[in-house]
Amino acid sequence: MTKEITITLNGEKQSLEVEPRLLLVHLIRENLNQTGTHIGCDTSSCGACTILVDGKSIKSCTMLAIQADGKEIITVEGLATTEGLHPIQEGFKENHGLHCGFCTPGMMMRAVELLENNPNPTEEEIRWGISGNLCRCTGYNNIVKAIQYAGAKIRGDELPSTEPEFV
Repeated sequence: MTKEITITLNGEKQSLEVEPRLLLVHLIRENLNQTGTHIGCDTSSCGACTILVDGKSIKSCTMLAIQADGKEIITVEGLATTEGLHPIQEGFKENHGLHCGFCTPGMMMRAVELLENNPNPTEEEIRWGISGNLCRCTGYNNIVKAIQYAGAKIRGDELPSTEPEFV
């Protein structure tokens, strides 16, 4: 038994037949071939599957696809435009916030919501804001710098240095 749902994924409206127990992360990755959203833990502990649903970051491994009916979903593939990278993508690139890259899409999506709600967060607010997303490489210093860079870019402020810090 399937149910028809309609979602808008990265600006494209789609109607789909889904099984009632299908997780949203599986719909996105396997049915819609948007593989930038990663599956890390399947228990909402790591945040690798973080996406935006109606502008709010959620862990898509804990949301059923049918719960997304009528919602607007943005994944990491939806951040860049024809004009270039989203400021958060540019921040991660310029500040070497990528490391192995597994957590990066989820970190970026969480950071997009964080900056939407607080365009000028302190380092502590950033660390608290991304605390539900884990970086197995423990590259948090560069991730925080990437988010600060993106915030400055969005605000139109002078961009912070991208020189590496040695701790």
